[in-house]
Amino acid sequence: MTESIRVLVCDDQVLVRTGLVTIIDAQPDLEVVGECGDGQTAVDLAGRLRPDVVVMDVRMPVLDGIEATRLLAGAGVPRPVKVLVVTTFNLDKYVYEALRAGASGFLLKDAPPSQLLHGIRTVATGAALLDPEVTRQLVGTCAARIRPPDGTPHNIPLTPRELEVLRLIADGLSNSEIAGALVISQETVKTFVSRILTKLGLRDRVQAVVYAYRQGLVT
Repeated sequence: MTESIRVLVCDDQVLVRTGLVTIIDAQPDLEVVGECGDGQTAVDLAGRLRPDVVVMDVRMPVLDGIEATRLLAGAGVPRPVKVLVVTTFNLDKYVYEALRAGASGFLLKDAPPSQLLHGIRTVATGAALLDPEVTRQLVGTCAARIRPPDGTPHNIPLTPRELEVLRLIADGLSNSEIAGALVISQETVKTFVSRILTKLGLRDRVQAVVYAYRQGLVT
């Protein structure tokens, strides 16, 4: 038997948090090891419980979800924890900061339970979860301040084909969708993605999206 994915749920709305816990705990491969209503408690609990994934709200008392994510998964954290941020469209101004803080993925609060469960499992494997709609509407909103002032990419150490793949990643396409668009195999896409992340020194696809917007590769 494989071990369950250990999940910590952090949301200051009790009804929302209870719903998340109920949905997650009903799955045979998932286990809620803790829950809380503020970011500081999430950081403290994560240190003691060592969850595989933290499901994190953004706006909370004491310590908001962005700063909590930075403390759990940011640069220089010795034992980073994977964080799945749950948000709403009216929080789009926080997305860029949450990405920089180290979030591994995003979900909308009104997403169906199946998407939540898929998101937790995806993030737990070490992959990033980038819902195309969230990517386009939330990250896209921040594009103006992420993009260089002159709109011209600078010193990008990628081949033309790798740049093409990076643009498609930033558009929210999955590996299979990229393979279809470029008429190549999914294995080839995986190779390109791995090469892009290595060349740019990026951790995952989430950071690749931020990079692409920052360099003006997408509009």
